[in-house]
Parts: sequence; C-alpha cells; structure tokens
Amino acid sequence: MKLPAALRRDVEALATRIGERNVAHERAYAQAAGYIEQALRNAGFSTARQTFEAEGVDCANVEATLAGESSDIVIVGAHYDSVIGSPGADDNGSGMAALLALARAFAKQKPARTLRFVAFANEEPPYFQSAAMGSWRYAKRCRERKENVVAMLSLETIGYFSDEKGSQQYPLAEHSYPPVGNFIAFASNLKSAALLDRTLAIFRKHSSVPAEGGALPEDVPGVAWSDQWSFWQFGYPAVMLTDTAPFRNPHYHRSTDRPHTLDYERLAGVVEGLVHVVSDLVTA
Repeated sequence: MKLPAALRRDVEALATRIGERNVAHERAYAQAAGYIEQALRNAGFSTARQTFEAEGVDCANVEATLAGESSDIVIVGAHYDSVIGSPGADDNGSGMAALLALARAFAKQKPARTLRFVAFANEEPPYFQSAAMGSWRYAKRCRERKENVVAMLSLETIGYFSDEKGSQQYPLAEHSYPPVGNFIAFASNLKSAALLDRTLAIFRKHSSVPAEGGALPEDVPGVAWSDQWSFWQFGYPAVMLTDTAPFRNPHYHRSTDRPHTLDYERLAGVVEGLVHVVSDLVTA
C-alpha cells in the first residue's frame, strides 16, 4: 500500500471506525490502544504497555522498541486520545498515523541508538500539562530509570494544510513566518535548540513539504502544547512537529475534525522527511 493510502487507513480507523477516544469513552479508548498495539505487532515489533488509572479508567501508553548498540535512546511519540467532542482526525490521528508509518519503515533496521515508538494516552484536557498525561508518566519513568534519552520527537496535528493566502495565523502579532499554511512547523524550548536546528536542517534536505521552526520560551502560546512538554519537565531535549493546529485548522478540537479534511499527500511528505530525521538521530 502506498504511503498516503496507508496514512489515511490509520487515520480513518482511529477517527471514523473507533471515533472519539478518551476517558469519557472508555471502550473506544481501549479499542484505540489495541489497534495501535496490533499495528506495531504487525510491523514486527514486540510491544509493552505502561498502564495507569485516570478517573477510574485504565489508560495505557503503548511502546515498541528497536534495540540499539548504545545506551542512547531516541523516542518518537504521539498521543492517540482525542479531545472530548471530537473524533480527532488531525488531533491526533495524523500524528499517530505518522508514528505507525515510521515504525513500519524502521522495523527491520539495526540502529546504533535504541529507537522507541510510543503512543501516549491523556494528552488532551483535562489532563493537558499535568502529571496525569501519559507522556508525563512515561518521561518520569525514563528519569527514574536513569535512561539517556538524547532526543524526543512529538508528532502533533501534522495533517492539515492550506494554500490560501491568510490561512496561517500566529499567537504573536509580529512574526516573520509565512501567511500561508502550507508548511510544517518545528518548535522547541530554548534548551532543545540544538536538537531543533539539527532535525529541521535534515528535514528540509529531504522533504517536499516546506518547514519552519524556532526554539522559543515555553510560555509562548503553542510551543509547549503537546507531549514534548512532559520530557522538558524531566530535562530531556524534545521537539514538536505540528501543522500549528488552532493557528491554521478551523476544525481544531471540533466535531468536524474528520479524515476527509486532511491532506494525505503532504502528510506523506512529512513522514518521508521524518524517515531521514530519525535515521540521522539513531545513527549519530
């Protein structure tokens, strides 16, 4: 199956066949974790779960590991829950589909650094930026185990693009970025600037999708709005890839965030660039 079709299949499975998935929809939440787990196993991975409870509901981070030769660890992560009231095609079916595509691409490789693909629970409100986030639980465990996570990539809402003038907005009145929402954005905190520069440079060399990026203070709106925030809390370098979500996508956090609104050709271009980014990170 060609990459755009494979991406669409996974987005539709999560956002249409399963639908809204969060603690308010316990059965669908479990189905989503099971779908991701099976997809990773089908790619050739053994999987593991980190389970925890939120409001009496069992939640799970799903992990697949490709063991490397060194103790360095690279993590590619995406959350699979959707916000209450939304089927979450872009947020975050797109990121989850990209993670699965990358896992398939690397399944038979032997990296120098250990590579982990992790699907996180509970990124969305009311758990956003709290200890109940799946990524917070995971990053905390990494620190407790003294694991050397050298890079974390957070794939967050990466499937919506527009070529219309004025389709791209920004949280700050003054900016130097394009007014058209046809690019993918890389964002990090200031401490992760070196990782951002490295990943952005590699991506630009290998992807058909334009890319913008910046290392900014964490209090700039949008910069800390996903699972990379959790890794920053435990001192790990992390970068978010995003289509900028509410600053571009009119369906963000709405019931209209459905699979037909996404651009699977450009999403595939993002994944193709990320293959090179991840390959660089795990071989250095």
